[in-house]
Amino acid sequence: MEGKSEVGKALGLLICGTLVYYHCAFRNSTILSLFSDVLIVLLCSLAILGLLFRQMNISVPVDPLEWQISQDAANSIVAWLANTVGAAESVLRVAATGHDKKLFFRVVICLYILSAIGRLVSGVTVAYAGLCLFCLYMLAENSHSIRTCVPQLQRQRNGTTVEEDNM
Repeated sequence: MEGKSEVGKALGLLICGTLVYYHCAFRNSTILSLFSDVLIVLLCSLAILGLLFRQMNISVPVDPLEWQISQDAANSIVAWLANTVGAAESVLRVAATGHDKKLFFRVVICLYILSAIGRLVSGVTVAYAGLCLFCLYMLAENSHSIRTCVPQLQRQRNGTTVEEDNM
């Protein structure tokens, strides 16, 4: 059952990413325009649903104004963000000081490749391509046929066949 929810998440993420890509790349709109369009659609939808529920005498069980995030959840989100920024900052500091030559050249090569890609295509296209690859990875990770094929391919690469493993 968990695999189906992961596939649903991947497909939902891919659909949302496609809509954002269309809005930003093909319509030449800004991300601020996208957020305002989404908020207008949500506001109108909620207003229509509210009127519909009032006509049908249906009460809404949960008031969204009473929703709260727990202190532990807020602390874990802030800790994750601080750790991520701190790790990136320390990697860049070590690379900039030149103590680790291999890391320095990796950072320079990655920045050069990102610069070349940025000159060739727009940032929105690169982000959408990354989103598509991430969704394909999530789908492949949860696909039953791929999960059963990968161990067979690994056995064949190691020099054993499937028949030898079954004996």
